[in-house]
Amino acid sequence: MKTIRVAIDGPSGAGKSTLARAVAGRLGYLYVDTGAIYRTVGYYAHTHGLDPKDGAAVSAALPGITVEMAYGEDGLQHMLLNGEDVTAAIRLPEISLCASAVSAHPAVRAFLLEMQRKLAREHDVIMDGRDIGTVVLPDAEVKIFLTASTEARARRRCLELEGRGTPQPYEEVLREIQERDWNDTHRDTAPLRQAEDAVLLDTTDLGFQESEAALLAIIAERTGGA
Repeated sequence: MKTIRVAIDGPSGAGKSTLARAVAGRLGYLYVDTGAIYRTVGYYAHTHGLDPKDGAAVSAALPGITVEMAYGEDGLQHMLLNGEDVTAAIRLPEISLCASAVSAHPAVRAFLLEMQRKLAREHDVIMDGRDIGTVVLPDAEVKIFLTASTEARARRRCLELEGRGTPQPYEEVLREIQERDWNDTHRDTAPLRQAEDAVLLDTTDLGFQESEAALLAIIAERTGGA
C-alpha cells in the first residue's frame, strides 16, 4: 500500500504539534507527535533518577523501556510508558529539557526510529519532530520546515502553559527555548536543520487559521491534491 508521508520539522514552540494535529484531522491522516515519544523516554530518565545527558546510563536503561502510542476516544495521541498513560506527565515544563537531552543520544534515536517508520509504512501520516525530513522519512512526499521567531515561540509557549495551569515567567520560557534551540541544532546525532527539499513556513506573523491554510496548500501542491 502506497502511503503519503508529510514530514514537519522545526524548533521547539513553533506550533508544529498543534498545526500538524489539526491538518491531519482535516485530511484524515494519522498524526504522529515524535516529540512526545522522546518526552516519554525523558520522563523515564527523570522519574528514575537518571541524568538525561548521561548517554551510557540512558542507553543501559532502554531494554527496560516500552514506549507505545494509542489513540483514545478523544481522538488524541496518548503515550504509554511500560503500559502507563503518561500523556499529561510528559508535558510538565521540566520534561522539555530532559527530552532534548535524551534525544541527543544515538542509542535512543536508533531505539525509536523503526517505531516511527513503521507507522509511516502503514498509514498516511503527518509526523512532526526535529529530524523527520532529514533522517526518519528522508523520502517523504512532503517536507515542511515550520518556524517562528524565538520571541513569538516563547509567547505562545507561555499561553500554552497558562492554559495547562502550569504558568512560567516569559523570561524563563524564553531562556529554555533558546537553550533547547542550541541543544537541538548543535548535537552530533541528527541535529535540527532544514532538509534541502523542504518548504520553509515562517508563522511569526500568521494566526492559527492562516498557518493551517498555508500548510494545507503546501501539502495539496506537493501531493497533487491526492
